[in-house]
Amino acid sequence: MSDVTESIFSRIIQRELPADILYEDDVCIVINDIAPQAPVHMLVVPKKPIPRLVDADTDDQILLGHLMLVAGDMARKFGVDEAFRLVVNNGADAGQTFFHLHLHVLAKAKDTAGFSESDITN
Repeated sequence: MSDVTESIFSRIIQRELPADILYEDDVCIVINDIAPQAPVHMLVVPKKPIPRLVDADTDDQILLGHLMLVAGDMARKFGVDEAFRLVVNNGADAGQTFFHLHLHVLAKAKDTAGFSESDITN
């Protein structure tokens, strides 16, 4: 597992790397995924570097709730609040490639019908 303090997300948060920033507050940042697996594919990333979900503890409870609320707000903002998936990969064997906790918000474009697992390209 790579050092979370040197993750691509930490570098984006510190403005060392460019990103399409959709939202930011003092707790998290939301960016478009650079390799989208669905027409709408945003990442909700906490500014606190937590490697995996299982590395969070009770002190992170408010942070984790905030990430969920931001994901819902972003789904509403982009008009996909009626049908979206929220995904967290935990560990390399689950598909996690960047060891800085992040939530994937995946959906079809707002004017298309339905959304299922088969709509995800990976």
